[in-house]
Amino acid sequence: MAQSIPVVIVAGFLGSGKTTLLNHLLRDNRGTRIGVVVNDFGAINIDAMLVAGQVDAMVSLGNGCVCCAVDVSELDELFDRLAQPSARIDVIVVEASGLAEPRNLIRMVVGSDNPRIRYGGLVEVVDAEQFPDNRARHPELADHLRLADLVVVNKADRVDVTRLKSLREEIAALIAPAPVYATTHGRIEPGLLFDEPLREAPRVAQQLSFDELLADHHHDPADGHRHLHDEYATASFTSARDLDPRLLARFLEDPPAGLFRAKGFVAFAVAGEHRKFVLHMVGRHIVCEPTNWRRGEDRGTRMVLIGSGLDTELAVKGLSEAVHAGDELLDAQSMLPIWRHVPH
Repeated sequence: MAQSIPVVIVAGFLGSGKTTLLNHLLRDNRGTRIGVVVNDFGAINIDAMLVAGQVDAMVSLGNGCVCCAVDVSELDELFDRLAQPSARIDVIVVEASGLAEPRNLIRMVVGSDNPRIRYGGLVEVVDAEQFPDNRARHPELADHLRLADLVVVNKADRVDVTRLKSLREEIAALIAPAPVYATTHGRIEPGLLFDEPLREAPRVAQQLSFDELLADHHHDPADGHRHLHDEYATASFTSARDLDPRLLARFLEDPPAGLFRAKGFVAFAVAGEHRKFVLHMVGRHIVCEPTNWRRGEDRGTRMVLIGSGLDTELAVKGLSEAVHAGDELLDAQSMLPIWRHVPH
């Protein structure tokens, strides 16, 4: 089965730092081919973009990435072009305009008939300094945050520790259990949003420290100081024993705090169910797709969990509790919670 391309939507109020975040993803990613969709070329500060101002144009950025400027109504056509195998795009990032209604963009991606793309989540960018005033003037911003799969609190260095803590608690109360990630200058660990080229085997319950995150980025020498980043964590889970679909659905629908993404293959202990289920979870959006095991492939469950502020031990424990403990196979009715998340 061909790997589908995640479409990540980046939204947030005017001036929150969406374009800065995009520029860092384009500059700091390690070999990932990114298709970026923006409303306006002029905001993206990339030297290679000499063909500014053309609507519905695709410009190569020279590092395998592609940048496009389109009207929202043209998104479906653009997804078709970016998802062509010949484009070799790994992830598509859509920057919503500062006044856009993210719900409509989510519907466009989730409702797309293109089998080569899948929803990669809504990332809402918040200006730590301006958010209280912006929310007071635009109460609908709270509704936008409730749709988010991840909230990035940007410009965290512009407020004191007490105010930042209060703001994070306020946002967490709106979006729980989705994670809140604080940073400065729009810097975010790419591994939270999309898979980068594999450089080494993942370590079980890997926790990336503040120093490791800094070492893993290419910072401007002119910056002159260390940047605030939250930690992000990954955990791996494997089981030779099949899972109980009801217990797995319960884990996914009520995930541990901070879990943003889960992906992998699942085998269920259900009578007559011999297929492999490919799982993608981004925030509140869960997709399970049945497919066949490859010839010679070991039947078993293998999953990776990714989050910000994620308690990896607790997350792995929660998944291990979804392993079917009995000797008798479950009946077909037990699959109903999973079928809710299978695309039709």
